[in-house]
Amino acid sequence: MGDPRRRAAWPDGRRGRRVLGSRPAYTVRLPAVPRTEPVPAAERTVPWLRVGAAYAWRLILVGIVVYGVFSVLGSFQLIAVALFLALIVTSVLRPLTDLLNRALPRPLSVAVALVGSILLLLALLALVGNAVAGESARLAGEFRGGVHRIEQWLRRPPFHLSPGRLSALENQVTQYLAAHRSSLLNRAVSGLTRVIELAAGGALALFASVFFIHSGERLWRWISDQLLPAGARPAWDRAGRAAWRAFAGYTRGIIIVAATNAVLVGVVLLVLRVPLALPLTLLEFFAAFVPLVGSPVALGVATVVALAGRGPLTALAVLALIVVIGQLEGHVLHPLVMSWAVRLHPLVVAVSVIAGSIVAGVIGAVVAVPLVSVVWAVLRALRAVPP
Repeated sequence: MGDPRRRAAWPDGRRGRRVLGSRPAYTVRLPAVPRTEPVPAAERTVPWLRVGAAYAWRLILVGIVVYGVFSVLGSFQLIAVALFLALIVTSVLRPLTDLLNRALPRPLSVAVALVGSILLLLALLALVGNAVAGESARLAGEFRGGVHRIEQWLRRPPFHLSPGRLSALENQVTQYLAAHRSSLLNRAVSGLTRVIELAAGGALALFASVFFIHSGERLWRWISDQLLPAGARPAWDRAGRAAWRAFAGYTRGIIIVAATNAVLVGVVLLVLRVPLALPLTLLEFFAAFVPLVGSPVALGVATVVALAGRGPLTALAVLALIVVIGQLEGHVLHPLVMSWAVRLHPLVVAVSVIAGSIVAGVIGAVVAVPLVSVVWAVLRALRAVPP
């Protein structure tokens, strides 16, 4: 029979044929097509380009902030260096002060630690001065003989320098000193001014280290409570503690590495009977605070002294010492001693030292590696989810 509604829709009774002009009994509603909104241009780009652009402008802002901070620190370089030295003193003497505080009051513990350290440093400098003063007459004769030996060595193969060329070189040096005497004197006077500034910076560093050692935690809590909102204090405290652990660990570790290098160098120089062995040992200790660069420079000075005072064979022995100390420092001391501090790849250390020296000279080379260690420790602390 079929459906009457369908027969009404198709009067001729046949399926699939529709009479022109007829009206169906029902209608079919098609789903409404949603109206498409225009896609923003940023979303039409590829995903990796959007992610790269998002990172790029954030990195640009971070770079601007870092540049501004370093510009401000450059304007107050003396204060920044003094506070950095105060932090170094605090990281070294804080454990000793805490140990003395078990038997002595806190102010007396701070005084004993600081005064004892200053007296030890002055005694070491006096020992070096006495060694140089006691050997000055003998060293003058050895250096004159050493210069003569160097001249004889330069006349032989492979250099073949004639005595006339050596004399001309000496005359050029003498003429340069005579022509630039006024500029050298001006530099000496400016150097005296720099010494006065360094003395003022040292006094400020000592003054700041007293408060850092005595009540550094209370000062940190005061800054957190007075300058930060309550919601930002936990992250600030976590980042600050991570930064201090990294800085203190790096400082103590580099002191241990420098002392080990200095002891090894001092023993070898004494065995080889190189002049000025004790001052060269002290130079090696302070030069080791510049990673990857300081020790070779200090040992290069020791090589020149050995060449002038003891001859080429001793100089070659000291040169071999440079290679041995460098391998020992890079492959044994740093991985062993610095493993409990922030570990950085040697490439990062090298780039940091070079960049710091370009920005701020020797001070920048010294500050660069601990600064990078602190920044890396803070990033790791802020990235980790607290329990």
